[in-house]
Order: sequence, then C-alpha cells, then structure tokens
Amino acid sequence: MYETPDARLQVEVVATGLIAPAGLSFLPDGRLLLADRPVGQLSVFDPATRILTPIDGVPPVHGKVDGGLMDVLVHPNYARNGWIYLVYSIEVPGGNTTVVDRVHLVANHIVDRHRLFTARPVIPNSNEFGSRLVLDQGYLFVTLGQRNQPENAQDLGSDLGKVIRLREDGTVPRDNPFVHRKGALPEIWTYGNRNAVGLAIDPATGALWEHEHGPQGGDEINIIRRGLNYGWPVITYGVEYGGKPVGAGITHHPGMEQPVFYFDPDIAPSGMIFYKGTAFPRWRGNIFIGSLSIRHLDRLVVEGDHVIHEERLLLDRHWKVRAVQQAPDGSLYIGVDGGLLARISPIE
Repeated sequence: MYETPDARLQVEVVATGLIAPAGLSFLPDGRLLLADRPVGQLSVFDPATRILTPIDGVPPVHGKVDGGLMDVLVHPNYARNGWIYLVYSIEVPGGNTTVVDRVHLVANHIVDRHRLFTARPVIPNSNEFGSRLVLDQGYLFVTLGQRNQPENAQDLGSDLGKVIRLREDGTVPRDNPFVHRKGALPEIWTYGNRNAVGLAIDPATGALWEHEHGPQGGDEINIIRRGLNYGWPVITYGVEYGGKPVGAGITHHPGMEQPVFYFDPDIAPSGMIFYKGTAFPRWRGNIFIGSLSIRHLDRLVVEGDHVIHEERLLLDRHWKVRAVQQAPDGSLYIGVDGGLLARISPIE
C-alpha cells in the first residue's frame, strides 16, 4: 500500500514472462494488448482471468539495441472498423528503418496487414528509433528518433528526429506544413526532436504533448505544434555523454521552441498518458511517464501549458517503467523492463 497527499493506492504484479513491454493499448472489451519490444511479440492480457496470450502474425522485427516492436495502438473506433496500428523496426538492405502497419485481429491472429509508412533514410545502426503512436480526429502521429545521427533532426529531407502526421490510412494530409516545400518530406509535422518516446493528447485542451530523451541531462517535454522546430541538436539543456557541450552549448536560439519542462538530471522517460479516470479523482488531468534511469513512475501536475508539480511514485520498487496506460476502470497498468505487467488501483 502507498499513501500520498493525493491518493491511496496498491500495486500488484498481474503478469510476468515478458521482456520489455513498451506499448499498451486496451481493446473495447477490456483486454489489453501488449507490445514486447525486443522480441517483437504482441500479446493480449485478460484482466478477468489474468491470462497472457501470444498473438500470431507479427512480422519479424529488428530487435537489437533500441529496436523492436515499439508501440501498439487500438483505433478509437475499433468497434466499428477493427483497426490496430503497430510501429516497429525492420532490417532492410543497407541497415534498419521504422515502419507502421495497420492490421486486423481475428481470434489471436493478425490478418489483413497493410504497410502505411516506411521511414527514410535507412540507417546502419540500431539506436534511437523512438517511437510512439497517437490517433486524433482522423490523423495518425508517429514519433521517429534521430537514430544517433543528430544532423537528421534539422534535415527536412529525413523523417528522423521528427514527429510525422498522416491520415489514418497512411496518406499525407494536404495541410501538413512542408507539403509544398522543395526537398522536404511531406509527412513531417515537426522537427528538431531528438528521440521522442512519449506522445499523448491533453483531453482538456486537445494539445499534443511529447517527451524525448536528451543526451546526458535535458530530457524534454514539449507541446507539439504544426511546423515548429524543437531545436535539437542546436539547443538543449543536456550535454554530451562525458560532459562536453552539445554544439555551441546553447539553450536558446531564434526560431526554435523551448520545452514546457525538462529533467536535469535526466530520468530516461518512456511512455506517456494524461489521466482521465475517476478512480483517482485528484489525478485527473495529470501526466504519467515511466522512468528507465531513476526507475519510477513520474506524475506531473499541469495547468494550461505549464507543469507546476512533479511527484515520483514507486521509487522503492526500482522498476524501469517502460509503458503506462489507463484501464477502462480508471486503474493504471505499467509495463516494466524485466518482464512485469503491474496494476495500480485505489484503496477506498
């Protein structure tokens, strides 16, 4: 049991046998889809029986270093269209890249798979793929890491170090900011993003929030807005691993956005939701983010476009929290490196 100024809660491990559950998304019937990143395994967890069942039909993934099956997203209108979205890394001639597929699920089998997007360019390393998915009002947002090549983030001819925006069928909207710019990829929505592994819609404002890993220090939280430049690698609140400045060592530059909030020292954030449930009334509207380095669940209180308070939960567990998701009943589920799925519920 835990008691905080805003909640009394209990934490229970409900499933084991995973490796690094990176993506969590609930089906309308209350079952939970899990993306186990390095092995590329998609599974479904039934909270009623606590049985974890593998799903067949996920294509082979490139699961080295930061690669694998990075996120799964159930379409908001799943009951009508049955679509599920997957983002994962694959091996191709010359290296590796990130792809997004749309699939149907029949029993415990993936069928009717359609490739919606393939990131450009292909990179020979296995670092910093991102990647998270959000569907909002018919648009699919995908985060793509810089792939350990900082110059990609400022290059509009590269998808890497970007947030991209597609229609939910994978086509490019005509009102994307760089559709008519020569040499720019039309799917780009924002650029200058280092390695974004958190993405969520604020239910109060409709704004799209993102978080990304900095280098050493300087993990950022940003509000993602059309066509803006978020500065990497020109500006950052972090330093190179080893302590040297990044570039000119500056934190501000004209035409580049400041983060809403940054962590220094870094927490290696992963996963991100806005809490909308009623199980924890005083948490409504708060952001929850996993931490891989400090090893906790981070709670951020938001007012408008500002983070006004931070609380670090479950520090005594020393869990590398990789994913967080709200269940239909308002409880929270977290995916933990080392193979755990845990549920956080209130104590009345």
